[in-house]
Amino acid sequence: MVGELRNETVVSEPRWVWPLIWISFPVLGAGVGWLLTLAAGWVADLPAAPFQGVFEAVDGMAEPYATAVALGVGLLAGLALAYLGAREVLTVTVSGAEVTLARGDGSTRSVTRTAVAVAYLDGKQLVLLGRAGEELAREKSDLDGSGLREALREYGYPWHDGGDPYRDEYRRWVPDTPDLPPGADALLKARAKALEKGDGDDAADLRAELGKLGVVVRDEKKRQYWRAVRS
Repeated sequence: MVGELRNETVVSEPRWVWPLIWISFPVLGAGVGWLLTLAAGWVADLPAAPFQGVFEAVDGMAEPYATAVALGVGLLAGLALAYLGAREVLTVTVSGAEVTLARGDGSTRSVTRTAVAVAYLDGKQLVLLGRAGEELAREKSDLDGSGLREALREYGYPWHDGGDPYRDEYRRWVPDTPDLPPGADALLKARAKALEKGDGDDAADLRAELGKLGVVVRDEKKRQYWRAVRS
């Protein structure tokens, strides 16, 4: 959804996304809990099964307590997922002075208009690059790409329709690459482990640390590709 407010444009998720998050997730969670009660006896009688102890505990409870507990646990699990999902929702506010990137968890970062040399989409990620090709921001979201493009263009931000203009400068990282700045190889090794574990927060932190060393990194199927920032 794109909306104008005074001298700025706000690109955000459609209003229907919030009911979808806060209603459908708890309902689905409760539904899974109810299915758990239906399958509990069958799974408990199997010779072996994952989480069999949970199914045995549910099967051993009297009704209607078993169903009530399963529905309650499922509902709470759905609410927890809704909370985590809401924290990740991104809102982009564009003005002639800056771009503000705000998450549902309250985290906010701003990038000034004069600092941005290139803006583009890398899949579902909005990327802002500086004058030397350094990454100023990289934020993943499900926001409408055309809405982001038009909002940034409206305020004079240089938008690149072809994606990353530095794509041809990336090289695949392998351990002990000799051309990296001091300390970058160790950070890339740690980041490779974070990617394998699916630890997105740690991978993002390590990306920021690499940026301080003048290294820009992009991922393709848990493989890391890097380039050096221009002097």
